Amino acid sequence: MTDAGGSSTERSRLHELYAIHGQSPWIDNLTRTMIASGHLRDVVDRGVRGVTSNPTIFAKAFEAGTDYDEAFADLVQVHSVEDAYWELVIDDVLHALEILRPVHEESRGTDGFVSIEVAPAIAHDAVATARAARFLHSRIDRPNLLVKIPATKEGVAAIRTMVGEGADVNVTLIFGLERYDEVIEAYLSGLEAVEGDLSGIQGVASFFVSRVDTLVDRLLDEIATPEALALRGKVAVAQAQVAYQHFLQAFSGPRWEALRARRACPQRPLWASTSTKNPAYPELLYVDSLIGPDTVNTMPDATLEAFADHGTPARTIDVDDDEARIVLEQVAAVGVDMDDVAMILEGEGVASFAKSYDELLQRLDDKANALTGGAG
Repeated sequence: MTDAGGSSTERSRLHELYAIHGQSPWIDNLTRTMIASGHLRDVVDRGVRGVTSNPTIFAKAFEAGTDYDEAFADLVQVHSVEDAYWELVIDDVLHALEILRPVHEESRGTDGFVSIEVAPAIAHDAVATARAARFLHSRIDRPNLLVKIPATKEGVAAIRTMVGEGADVNVTLIFGLERYDEVIEAYLSGLEAVEGDLSGIQGVASFFVSRVDTLVDRLLDEIATPEALALRGKVAVAQAQVAYQHFLQAFSGPRWEALRARRACPQRPLWASTSTKNPAYPELLYVDSLIGPDTVNTMPDATLEAFADHGTPARTIDVDDDEARIVLEQVAAVGVDMDDVAMILEGEGVASFAKSYDELLQRLDDKANALTGGAG
């Protein structure tokens, strides 16, 4: 039986992730069309509990049609091109925040978030990143806003600063376990710097998944031994499952109990980059394999719809911890350094977002010049 919010089967799968297995399904997309058409409200009604975005997503949204043209033409009369861009993005985020507000209220502040990322050009500047995060939290003064800060070395310092100021942060572009541990430490030490009740501080740590297999598989193909080839398509999930064990260990014990006594909330792992890049792999490899309590999976539209249609809601994140650790030991034994993999992917991720951002600003600058006859 089908209704306006989707079929009962779709509804049950997305809701079951959270209601039974403790995982919040978020959508990794935000456009003006999604908001105006009612699509965002529809997927929220079907069980989506948050929204993530990034510079590449917004670049695609701006280039997809004419949704932003009229507002941009007005804004560019009184703002620089870059400031006009941010005004448009902030307007989208404000509308999305309003749509997610009931989820935030129903969950008592643990879900219903919308994420917006600081400009990628400042990913290696801790002071500028913290300044940008403060501006976004001030400009978008809503309790369900998460500001995304990349997990570069400098970003980690900014994360600690912002959490210490009581800000809600989505840490993005985490590709390895060592950096993930640093992100957790930044969150914990930031909480410890805050006096009094900590219940108003929320955070997630976005661990990127499919891109890990994309690079590791290429390295395994170059090694080309039977032992190496047997590991293709296994490493990203194994690393994420081990990351979950790091999460459980960090958010337990005396240090965490002292913070929890002040009503602190854990920094949930968020599985990002969960669409399957290799068509030879199951399309829900990075969703079905990473389901468990106190986690988030942010999915692009196609992956979300695939899970709603035929996903398998079942706890899988810690079904075999020993096997996950063995896979990481094996990949090291064949000669793949996962710390190097993480650093390469971090650099590529920052560069990719910066490229999207710069190219979009150039196109908007060209559009502004056309609108103003070159006077802009």
